[in-house]
Amino acid sequence: MFGINNRRFHTSSFRDPSGYIFWDKNVLKRVVNAIYFKQYKALKASGFYTKLFESKLLIPHKELLEAETEIIIQPERISFITYPYEWSFNQYKEAALLTLKLQAYCLKHNFSLKDASAFNVAFHKGIAIFIDTLSFDFYNDNEPWRGFRQFIMHFLGPLVLAHYHGAQALKLMSNFIDGIPVKMLASMLPFKTKLNPVLYSNIHLLAKFEDKHSDSYSGNAQKSFLSKKGQLNMIESLYNYIKELSLKETSEWQDYYNKTNYTEDAFKLKSNLINKWVSILKAKTLIDIGGNDGTFTRGIDSKIEQALVCDVDNNAVDFNYTIVRDNKERHILPFVLDVLNPSAAIGFNNEERQSFIERIKKFAPDVTLALALIHHMSLSGNVTFDMSANFFASFSKYLIIEFPKREDSWVQRLLKTKGAFEAHFEFYNIQNFEKHYTNYFDVVEKQPIHNSERVLYFLKLKTHDV
Repeated sequence: MFGINNRRFHTSSFRDPSGYIFWDKNVLKRVVNAIYFKQYKALKASGFYTKLFESKLLIPHKELLEAETEIIIQPERISFITYPYEWSFNQYKEAALLTLKLQAYCLKHNFSLKDASAFNVAFHKGIAIFIDTLSFDFYNDNEPWRGFRQFIMHFLGPLVLAHYHGAQALKLMSNFIDGIPVKMLASMLPFKTKLNPVLYSNIHLLAKFEDKHSDSYSGNAQKSFLSKKGQLNMIESLYNYIKELSLKETSEWQDYYNKTNYTEDAFKLKSNLINKWVSILKAKTLIDIGGNDGTFTRGIDSKIEQALVCDVDNNAVDFNYTIVRDNKERHILPFVLDVLNPSAAIGFNNEERQSFIERIKKFAPDVTLALALIHHMSLSGNVTFDMSANFFASFSKYLIIEFPKREDSWVQRLLKTKGAFEAHFEFYNIQNFEKHYTNYFDVVEKQPIHNSERVLYFLKLKTHDV
């Protein structure tokens, strides 16, 4: 049943000798190698794993097999994984605070996290949760936290950069998969951060230490000591600092629905049409691309099991995440995505972290929403209708897409920015839109949105039937 020759090893699971994850058909399972048996069995026998499951700190798993050379467990399924560079500022904060909370919890039970990678956290059922079952080790008296430096590079550093330079700084994690280097962090922070005791001791002083003791990484490092109480104090200090961090920037789209060019009646009609079409499909899963704060997804009456809502604007995603968390909307997963530059495949062999396209194809949503998006793709990104239709067709069985006509005030606003090149965008009209999209999709229904210059389309991929 678990023959090694039949296993499809997950491309992100090669760094930890304690074990690895693999696909058994479409079910993700984890192997615990013999080298980690002692820790795993202690965590299991002490009830520590169970306590973490009950506290919603660690993804639950069930044990399938215990053999002499390996143990196989099956974690609870997470329908869609997002990566740190796709999180909004407050999501990133939540992941950092979870990691610190987990390390403090470990210490109190004589365990410790052996690493503190941001990739060990996922968002699942409306909350951040730790997903690396094998990241726990025994605590040794006076031993410093092995994951401390990684926490600075993966969590504190990116958050502080975002605090001072804007949320785009979080995207640096897509270039630095092992964390933003400490010396680089220190060089990018304002001088005044050296006066902050948390930032001085955890970033600037650490950068100085690394510079002075660069030979430490060749095996000549002196062993350091830190009591458990000292470590707990350090964690509390980091926790309190990160908890109070905020983003200073505002954005164009964070208050989108208060300045839309819709009348109230047009807004209701659009919402009702979306509800009607999603109900016809009996959709269980969807993705809302350019979904802002999730208003239209949140208004769907049908029973949606998993709704992905992504937007390029950090503040809109942050607002959506706050609503999800406060209202315990377990089925909505917000994340940051630039449709003109979706997350690429990165890491070793460009396979360690999957691209957005790879992940969304595997997720295979029952329906895709693209509302008030096509004019931005076409007029801001110069994406042709054929290109955008091909993009949506690559993962959409059904597509609900809104087309703002040339007369729409937002379209006119974009066209006026083109100056002498406005003539190039003569292609932007409803006839060309329908011509190219019907090469990929059939029109199930087309409805003008009254009291607006917009039309809503219900499309099906040519190989699918309603």
